[in-house]
Amino acid sequence: MLYKFKSKATGDLIMLEPNGRRMLEIVGKVPGPKGIILAQDMPGAIAALEAAVNQEEAEQAAMVKAAQAEGKPAPKFEAISLRQRAVPFVEMLKRCHKADHEVVWGV
Repeated sequence: MLYKFKSKATGDLIMLEPNGRRMLEIVGKVPGPKGIILAQDMPGAIAALEAAVNQEEAEQAAMVKAAQAEGKPAPKFEAISLRQRAVPFVEMLKRCHKADHEVVWGV
């Protein structure tokens, strides 16, 4: 399944189901076949995504530091980070908030 996020203020944003589901869970939406993020909810959604990215990066840095302290090789992480996956969605939310348009999916 794909998530296709749409808005009148931006082009469509397509994500594979696991990535789209994760973004929606982070912003506090129930991942489902249809939904909406209203313009007034976007600042909170953006803040939640940025906090999740910062948390993931801090956890990864701590894991690398712990491995180095123990003389072990650094752990491997996903090739594409949460930051890389979230940037297009965050940009979409910022533009939509500025233009006062909602983001919808599944419609």
